[in-house]
Amino acid sequence: MIPADQPPPPEAVLFDAYGTLFDVYSVGVLAEQLWPGQGQALAQLWRDKQIDYTRLCSMSQRYRPFWDLTRAGLRFACAKLDLPLAGEAEERLMNQYRQLSAFAENRDVLQALKDRGIRAGILSNGDPGMLAAAIQSAGLADLIDPVLSADVVQRFKTDPAVYQLGPDALGLPAQKILFVSSNGWDAIGATWFGYTSLWINRAQGPLEQLDTQPSRVGRNLREVLDFFPA
Repeated sequence: MIPADQPPPPEAVLFDAYGTLFDVYSVGVLAEQLWPGQGQALAQLWRDKQIDYTRLCSMSQRYRPFWDLTRAGLRFACAKLDLPLAGEAEERLMNQYRQLSAFAENRDVLQALKDRGIRAGILSNGDPGMLAAAIQSAGLADLIDPVLSADVVQRFKTDPAVYQLGPDALGLPAQKILFVSSNGWDAIGATWFGYTSLWINRAQGPLEQLDTQPSRVGRNLREVLDFFPA
């Protein structure tokens, strides 16, 4: 019997995509080839601006697809760093974003969840085409269902309408869904919404200072399995 003060165990998992399953900074390898000495800085600023734009557009009710904001973020980052962005270089980097490197433990964790009868999906800011390409490139299509995109509601996280896509698709209350993100702000947003939450703190950064903590904090995706004993 579950103690009265302990929440019920989750029955399904939703993963954030970018930064959680797919390494957004892996584009830095190509950026380094294009602009030696600037690859890491470009990857970091690109990601930061991409997220800035999602917030700006969502809060201002001026939705644009995540793919468009990704391109806009790249252009801003190159302008900020004074890096010449010719058409060919831009398309190479954007194509690389469609095929981001997947973290090494992904397949083992997703396969273990499937073997345990746990449904595992994605809930992401990414638009459907981007997500389909990334999942296919990583060879994970047989292990992920559903794939939920913020494009459906034309808003971005941390808008509650995006998080509501999970309970609607899975037919479960948020508390019975484990939401997993490597983005601290996303883990907090999901916690506020009502999910059981796991922050994958890959960079060992500080907790967001908003008087809220995720249900748990981990270092890699393998810690998802602790919620679902074999």
